[in-house]
Amino acid sequence: MSQVETSKVDVIIKALAGLEADIDSLNTKVADMKKNLQTKTQKEIDSLLEQVREMATKEAERIINEARDKAKAQAQQILKSGDSQVEKMKKQIDAKFDEAVEHVVSTILKA
Repeated sequence: MSQVETSKVDVIIKALAGLEADIDSLNTKVADMKKNLQTKTQKEIDSLLEQVREMATKEAERIINEARDKAKAQAQQILKSGDSQVEKMKKQIDAKFDEAVEHVVSTILKA
């Protein structure tokens, strides 16, 4: 082999070795970028998960508060209706009281 051919082969080998080193370096950089991307992705997932939890908690609290307010309103309405019924019964008892007393006295006197 001639000296010129040997030097061309050496240049090609050195170029290939440099290319291989560059490829290895790129592979390392890609692996680092992949790790960084995975870390950032996980942080973003965690952040979004926390935001979703907060939103769900607020929505649940809102629904509970609405249900509580509705139940309180219904309870007040039922209480008001009950009071009205009790007052009506009292009036009926008062209206029939004299008649009931007369009936009892009459029953006792007949016995």
